[in-house]
Amino acid sequence: NGLRVVRMTERSLQITYRKGRAFAAYLHLSHPTGEKSARTVASRDGLLVVDYAATGRAVGVEITAPQAVSLERLNQLLAELGEAPLAEQDYKPVRAA
Repeated sequence: NGLRVVRMTERSLQITYRKGRAFAAYLHLSHPTGEKSARTVASRDGLLVVDYAATGRAVGVEITAPQAVSLERLNQLLAELGEAPLAEQDYKPVRAA
């Protein structure tokens, strides 16, 4: 029939803890399953690092210092990437740590 099913990886937030505190976080963006990072671009201060697939699509955002990155700053970056904002309730685990 010529149709191809593309499975998608859903957006999710993964938090890495060290000694009970959030050490880093990674926001996996929705993308075709199996699509991998081909290049990374860090923000000027290095607090946010965007992973891009070979197609140029952003596949994830690393938050290198979760305590230093506000939800507003993250959502500004997501808007620049053409992504939906992250809800306050979804960012709470990062802020609580």
